[in-house]
Amino acid sequence: MRIIAWNCNMAFRKKADQVLRYKPDILIISECEHPDKLTFPDPPTGVVWHGDNQHKGLGVFSFGDYQLKLLPDHTSSLKTILPISVTGANSDFTLFAIWANNPLDKGNQYVGQVWKAIHHYEHLIKPEKTILAGDFNSNSIWDKPRRIGNHTALVDALDLKGIKSIYHHHGGHLHGKEPHPTFNLYKNADKPYHLDYCFASEDFILKLADIEIGNYNDWKKYSDHLPLIINFDI
Repeated sequence: MRIIAWNCNMAFRKKADQVLRYKPDILIISECEHPDKLTFPDPPTGVVWHGDNQHKGLGVFSFGDYQLKLLPDHTSSLKTILPISVTGANSDFTLFAIWANNPLDKGNQYVGQVWKAIHHYEHLIKPEKTILAGDFNSNSIWDKPRRIGNHTALVDALDLKGIKSIYHHHGGHLHGKEPHPTFNLYKNADKPYHLDYCFASEDFILKLADIEIGNYNDWKKYSDHLPLIINFDI
């Protein structure tokens, strides 16, 4: 099973071919147009989209044997954090597709959204069959020690459930010390940050084949973010 998470920096219809050539089973696209504006060479088997702006929402697409269903637990107050039931021939699980972005929630518009979500959806976040992936818009370098729900607190809370960042666990990297950025401010290679993540329960970590972050030179003309490409032996 291949999961790809990418903030496409809008206009996904003009860039879809670049990521579809990697043949994802599950595709999570931040800043994605409404699906009515998109065409696919091979139609997706499942589509979930949410957003206030028809040009800029969160889109999740499945292909092949996989199907998607937005769970009725979804609350619009956590606008673009989507709890989704994924069913497939070899794997059923709960996916939290994440674009941590809510300008209306002052002081909590980025990592605060994910922090709220893991508590609101605590009954769905289990130590097995759980994946959270997408643009978290956060990193522990911006931790405010007195703030409840900073990035480190989020990592620690998920760790208590046996859910870890695949990139950090697989590579032995520390949060805040990532050698591979997923975002370049203004597409500038001299302003790199690691903002995109895939957190997974241990059953998925044990089946991890590899994780790849897109190459800056290959993707800079399409977006300020680089795609996360995660392969599981499923």
